[in-house]
Amino acid sequence: MKLSSLLTLTLLSVSCLGAKKSSGGTFENYLAKSLSSAPLRLDDASYDELTANPRNHSLVVLLTALEARFGCQLCREFQPEWDLVGKSWAKGDRHGDSRILLGTLDFADGKGTFQKLMLQTAPIFLLFPPTTGPNAKPDGQPIRHDFTAGPQSAEQVVGWISRYLPNGPKPAIQRPLNYVRIITVTTTLLAIVSFLSVSYPYILPVIQNKNLWAGISLITILLFTSGHMFNHIRKVPYVAGNGQGGISYFAGGFSNQFGMETQIVAAMYGTLSFATIALALRVPRMSDPKAQQLAVFIWGAIMFGMYSLLLSVFRIKNGGYPFHLPPF
Repeated sequence: MKLSSLLTLTLLSVSCLGAKKSSGGTFENYLAKSLSSAPLRLDDASYDELTANPRNHSLVVLLTALEARFGCQLCREFQPEWDLVGKSWAKGDRHGDSRILLGTLDFADGKGTFQKLMLQTAPIFLLFPPTTGPNAKPDGQPIRHDFTAGPQSAEQVVGWISRYLPNGPKPAIQRPLNYVRIITVTTTLLAIVSFLSVSYPYILPVIQNKNLWAGISLITILLFTSGHMFNHIRKVPYVAGNGQGGISYFAGGFSNQFGMETQIVAAMYGTLSFATIALALRVPRMSDPKAQQLAVFIWGAIMFGMYSLLLSVFRIKNGGYPFHLPPF
């Protein structure tokens, strides 16, 4: 009887040691594979082996469907980022101090697993915590992460994984140099510098032209003083009906305006500006006295008419304004 009990205890001890050794050996074996090919490419058998209890390691699995016949565009877009996560993690944690493995289970290689999990969408992340050891989770249930916000970057994935890992190494993403982008940017900069070097004698007089900057400044002032920014902020209508079958071009009140109203006011301000500039600069340079006198009358009449129209518009905006200027 004692011999039978001793034999039973011995067998149980050997069984427990074998299970522990098997669990540890599983992690070490797959860690060695991940150093040369990360993330690991899994199938139903390797998935079951890595997720079996007990386990003293963590596992992050991307369940995806990369073949074109499945029509998962998001899967194909995200796969390069996931491959970058696997390579960066394998390079930064070569000794497996984080006790975590990263793997990919494609639908073509793991149909049984997809059916067992009753998955209808992809891609999906499953993070399996350890069931033994100091950071064990007794239930061992995986943590699921869906791509509800669309494609994610490698940095976002590492951030999600790190939230569920204990204190330990969390390798940073090491993106390879984008030589195409570097060459493109360098070529573009050289082209711009070459163009400026050749065209500098022709561009400089244009840049130093006072009339050009005066025109740009005048147009900018007219746009902002006429209410152009107000239209973009408030999204005002272009015109509106007047309730009698006609069209109203001006909105009553100072806190309302129409898009057409802005253009009309800008045109009036522009006409007044050009009339003032002509009287101040162009007319005094005229050599013919009669032509000069005629120009004074013409530009003066234009200014008088524009001011009269401007006051009439102001009375539309403010019905209580008592003043006006003929003929409007």
